[in-house]
Amino acid sequence: MSSRTVIRGGLVVTASDEVHADVLIEDGRIAALAASGTPAAESFTAGRSGRVVDATGKYVIPGGVDVHTHMELPFGGTFASDTFETGTRAAAWGGTTTIVDFAVQSVGRSLREGLDAWHAKAEGNCAVDYGFHMIVSDVNEETLKEMDLLVEEGVTSFKQFMAYPGVFYSDDGQILRAMQRCAGNGGLIMMHAENGIAIDVLVEQALARGETDPRYHGEVRKALLEAEATHRAIRLAQVAGAPLYVVHVSAAEAVAELARARDEGLDVFGETCPQYLFLSADNLAEPGFEGAKYVCSTPLRPREHQARLWRGLRTDDLQVVSTDHCPFCFAGQKELGRGDFSRIPNGLPGVENRMDLLHQAVLDGHLSRRRWIEVACATPARMFGLYPKKGTIAPGADADVVIYDPHAEQVLSAGTHHMNVDYSAYEGRRVTGRVETVFSRGEPVVTEREYTGRKGHGVYVPRSTCQYLS
Repeated sequence: MSSRTVIRGGLVVTASDEVHADVLIEDGRIAALAASGTPAAESFTAGRSGRVVDATGKYVIPGGVDVHTHMELPFGGTFASDTFETGTRAAAWGGTTTIVDFAVQSVGRSLREGLDAWHAKAEGNCAVDYGFHMIVSDVNEETLKEMDLLVEEGVTSFKQFMAYPGVFYSDDGQILRAMQRCAGNGGLIMMHAENGIAIDVLVEQALARGETDPRYHGEVRKALLEAEATHRAIRLAQVAGAPLYVVHVSAAEAVAELARARDEGLDVFGETCPQYLFLSADNLAEPGFEGAKYVCSTPLRPREHQARLWRGLRTDDLQVVSTDHCPFCFAGQKELGRGDFSRIPNGLPGVENRMDLLHQAVLDGHLSRRRWIEVACATPARMFGLYPKKGTIAPGADADVVIYDPHAEQVLSAGTHHMNVDYSAYEGRRVTGRVETVFSRGEPVVTEREYTGRKGHGVYVPRSTCQYLS
């Protein structure tokens, strides 16, 4: 396969520019851009061998960067149904060319042991490039020292949970100590902000009343308890002098806490996910046990929260849209919670749908084209130390490039998606816009809607620290 490719005639869309340009790819990197039809662009192909791809009428965009996925995650007595092989293949189909997954520290074990286990799962299996965050489940002196070592080797972000007592939960003292460590080593704390202690009381009370259906998952995980935890996390980070990134923000009240902190000049950042923008508590209340398909945490909220999330994305109170891709099959996995919503594995499939859903949001007037690329590609890359290698189309960047047809219509469905899960959270939803061709480091992974990638092409990418911090 030639190491030289020219993509001609497309509209190149990045977070900062939209320009009709030809893109020259050499040896896995973007070598040059030139305005289409100019002598400079003609020189890309004059007397040269290599592949020429016609992108006329299409967008040429950076590969998506999804900084919140959970491949093969153990949860609730089972495992997320996508492996690193199937999950990264599905990511590629959806125009995402880099994921950052979460390695898990088990209580009583070292960070290193957890990280090594996730490297073993991923190495040689990924279709696209990948990095890792570290879930810190057990804060102690040894763990804190290990955090410094991980930052030095490119694992520069650490997730803590204010939810799930007895599993991943950290108390305020443990959170403060980890934040203090990151204030010193340059790491970024990612926070699952829900008051898990209070939620467990509400779960117990609901079940005692016989409220066992999936809809009650959303009703006990109250928006106010997300907002309270978000506020507490922000103030702990302020005390520690550390930056904070709040994951999967779902509630208007939590966005208000982030907006207030950012107005105060704090280094506080927020992410939301497509499920909170496009789905709602109505899905959790679907008849029978269908609502189980939509159980995730933070939970889907009543539809009126969506407008505040969209506004937060437009005003930069929210900076990133990731998926929190954590799929469990309905049959045999979600069904573990029949008769007890608290036993339904928490998570939704979505790594393949994010770029398309956000393009639909552009057509619906929620986002501009450049903001689409900003929240899905450039900002996540900057936030987690991958930019400008990832997240943009510019000389020197990795040639992670998507040719996107903005006019093609498709219907999202489990019958046609490539995620290893037996349902789609967006079944039957019609969207306009579709990935046509995907390059990862210059290699075609999807070619005119045919998969041409391979297991093992994707490599581990060490990361620098957050690029939004002085």
